[in-house]
Amino acid sequence: MKLNILLAIAAVVAAVFGVAFVVATGPLLSLYGITLDKGGTLIAQLFGAALIGFGVLNWFARNVADREAQRTIVLANLSGDVVGFVMILIGQLQGVTNALGWSTVAIYLLLALGFAYFQFMKPGAS
Repeated sequence: MKLNILLAIAAVVAAVFGVAFVVATGPLLSLYGITLDKGGTLIAQLFGAALIGFGVLNWFARNVADREAQRTIVLANLSGDVVGFVMILIGQLQGVTNALGWSTVAIYLLLALGFAYFQFMKPGAS
């Protein structure tokens, strides 16, 4: 796989979930068995806004040719995806979400593995 393809995939995943968190917070989270009060809904919408930002960043970063910029982009994605994977895995194991939460565990894991590949196995690959 090429880095630009991974960045495009990460961009689309982030944008789709980001928009869903912003415009359909309650219905989206109810699929996972999660209900929120007004404050929780606001935090989820802010998370969605951040995901949209990451989606835009990754979409435009997919054609960056500068090796140092690529390494920075890969490291930032790897860091976020590893932390996200750990947090959702803990939440899933604690029963915070229903069985659909395992799909989120898988998404974070796959993205983390993809960015780890470019960070450690093919550093500087475009």
